[in-house]
Amino acid sequence: MINKTFQALSDSTRREILNMLRDGDLTAGQISDRFNISRPSISHHLNVLKNADLVLDERKGQYIYYSLNTTVLDEVLGWFADLVEKRGNKND
Repeated sequence: MINKTFQALSDSTRREILNMLRDGDLTAGQISDRFNISRPSISHHLNVLKNADLVLDERKGQYIYYSLNTTVLDEVLGWFADLVEKRGNKND
């Protein structure tokens, strides 16, 4: 799981999409409007983020809304905190 997360986070466009979703749910069209790349490219980025469980999607009528999956982000932050804590204890 962590490997997929880091792979998804390695791209600046995907990181920007995650930043956008911090402010609330958005449709693919709303996300696409903020970039100067094709809608199929945005769909690809959203699929990578979904496969890494970083975003969730929910259909509302004819639109699909994307939102942050904070559970996975919490797990990654926990992993980092544990890594830093172990490194800090090594220096004691």
